[in-house]
Amino acid sequence: MTENEVKDRLGKLKDEISRLRFAYHVDNSPNVTDDVYESLTRELKNLEEKYPQFADVNSGIHRVAGEPLDVFKKVKHDLRMTSLNDAFSKEEVLDWEKRIRKLITNDYTYFAELKMDGLAVSLIYDNGVFVRGSTRGDGFIGENITENLKMINSIPLKLSSKAPSFLEVRGEVVMPKRALSRINKERIENNETPFANTRNAAAGSLRQLDPSVVKDRHLDFFAWDVAQYHNINIDTHSEKHQFLKDLGFTLAPYEKKSKSIDDVFAFIDEVEKIRPDFPYGTDGIVVTVDQNNLQEILGIVGKAPRYSVAFKYPAEKSTTQVLGITVNVGRTGVLTPLAHFVPTLVAGSTVSKATLHNMDQIERLDIRIGDTVVIQKAGDVIPEVVEVLVGMRTGKEKKFKMPDICPVCNADVEQRETESRKSPRGDGLAERAREGDPRTSMRGAFSAEGKTSQNSKNFSALPLSGSDADKNFYNSAASTSVAFYCTNKKCPAKNQRAMQHFVNAYEIYEIGPKILDRLKEEGLISDAADLFALEKADLSGLERFGEKSADNIISSIESHKKVELWRFIYALGILHVGEQTSHDIADHFESLEKIRKASLEEINNIENIGPVVSESIYNYFTHSENILFIEKLFANGVVIEKAKKTADSKWKGMTFVLTGTLSTMGRDDVKKKILANGGKVSSSVSAKTSYVVAGESAGSKYTEAQKLGVKILSEDEFLKIL
Repeated sequence: MTENEVKDRLGKLKDEISRLRFAYHVDNSPNVTDDVYESLTRELKNLEEKYPQFADVNSGIHRVAGEPLDVFKKVKHDLRMTSLNDAFSKEEVLDWEKRIRKLITNDYTYFAELKMDGLAVSLIYDNGVFVRGSTRGDGFIGENITENLKMINSIPLKLSSKAPSFLEVRGEVVMPKRALSRINKERIENNETPFANTRNAAAGSLRQLDPSVVKDRHLDFFAWDVAQYHNINIDTHSEKHQFLKDLGFTLAPYEKKSKSIDDVFAFIDEVEKIRPDFPYGTDGIVVTVDQNNLQEILGIVGKAPRYSVAFKYPAEKSTTQVLGITVNVGRTGVLTPLAHFVPTLVAGSTVSKATLHNMDQIERLDIRIGDTVVIQKAGDVIPEVVEVLVGMRTGKEKKFKMPDICPVCNADVEQRETESRKSPRGDGLAERAREGDPRTSMRGAFSAEGKTSQNSKNFSALPLSGSDADKNFYNSAASTSVAFYCTNKKCPAKNQRAMQHFVNAYEIYEIGPKILDRLKEEGLISDAADLFALEKADLSGLERFGEKSADNIISSIESHKKVELWRFIYALGILHVGEQTSHDIADHFESLEKIRKASLEEINNIENIGPVVSESIYNYFTHSENILFIEKLFANGVVIEKAKKTADSKWKGMTFVLTGTLSTMGRDDVKKKILANGGKVSSSVSAKTSYVVAGESAGSKYTEAQKLGVKILSEDEFLKIL
């Protein structure tokens, strides 16, 4: 970006973050999830670090929270309530560790605990009696919500005799997932907007002026720190936790004292496995230097203590910019738009592409090239664009129009009205959506052909933001939408067998028919040429595709981008052109350009190629869709290697036929050896055959060779002459 573009982007980011912050902390009306807010904040922070000349102390990332509500009395914190710096990967945690090791040389331990997803509050106890509770607010001044906090059963109103004369406890007010499900169901029935998540539900509940509302919502409190205390000795953060337990406070059930950062990482991995079934929302692990005296040495920088860091599990939402929109063609001819993004990390993988399904989806979300969008990816679900941040627009964004001609074959495109059916109520999908199951993403509302309906437009919103339209999803059965189709029945994109032949000819054995079908259905490829533009993130986001399988496929594709001319010709799937004919053509012309320019007569003059095959080859290179496909292969990185001159042509002019099972080497290896020595391999025996190589269980070719008097070689004899 130019400096002017950086300044414009920073301005947009600051305005949007400020708006979202006010909506969340002051109006109690969040517009987006935490993942989206954090993604925008992270981009702003990175840009300010990269371009310090444009950094602004009032940009919004240097404050802890928003202003307190006027309807509550304001409370000044005697000791500032800080926030935490986030680490979005284990590498960032290691960077944090390196920084603190430069400042302290003492041996120390770590204390790791759950980062509960709720509202941070401060509880003041005077001689063991709960006298005041407040929100964090801006860190210095919060809101007095004492009466509301008294409605939470897990907050002790009177402590045991072990309590000091003065005590300040800090912790998190949270709402159980089950309670959120019940409340949101009631809110939908009452035509009210559902809460976005347990954190927003807890915050909204505590800001109710009527304490009875808080009591009805069954909130819980988990303590995580002793901020101030009189006349007691506590040397470590872990001792604080034990002290809180002894006083009768509830603490998060998962915590670990660790001697090394590797132990912390093991704890992070362990918690990640139980997170989906944990009854409360938790988005990470807080890692703290356990010793209090070392915490004092490390101190606080800006808004956050240096001695703690919050490891955040991969976000299921992120923001990015749309760089462009291309169109792929499915096996039925349906055109599917595919968005290309500035690469962004979401749910643990870097995403740079996502299907937009169809024009209905684009128009519903009003997605434009250049837009800043929200990407969602949960678990095995492929990335989806779920929202456009209209406030980030500069006026330079461009609307997308579906092409009038097929991008694969240049045939006309026509619009057809199609029917889109919903999942029936009995399939459990609607029930999972009510529970906030992340698997019920936007993808579930679309068929493999990219069909959608107006009633499904808020399908993914229920567990996230919600609207009245969500209720329509559960009751609607079917509706219509418009899809765009290629009119050419012979469009290469519709020829699934040709695609599989191409993959087999290239020997990309990791891609089978089912994988090809899946890639087509998801709109990731139109033809075999698109395989060479795939990235790891495109595959790792697909259901039942792990990191390893995605790695294997992408590595195999990359390793096959350089190809010999004969294999390239063979992979094209030209009618009547087999493996040996491909060798003959490549040997004769030595370059693809010469083949493309060759006349029918020139092709027909090649030894062993008759008029039918010649005509098929000639016709192939006269069709524009075939030339487009070849040019697309080159554009996606395919390179034809210069033909290697065979070192030994001792078998030049000889033809071999293979039959039976060869035990020492496979048939493909034998073929390669024959070709490398200038020979040819035929599938049938004739009087012109030089040798028949016979393995175990040789069939009719063996008998035919005997009849014609053709020399038969055993496998051992073949190896000797080789």
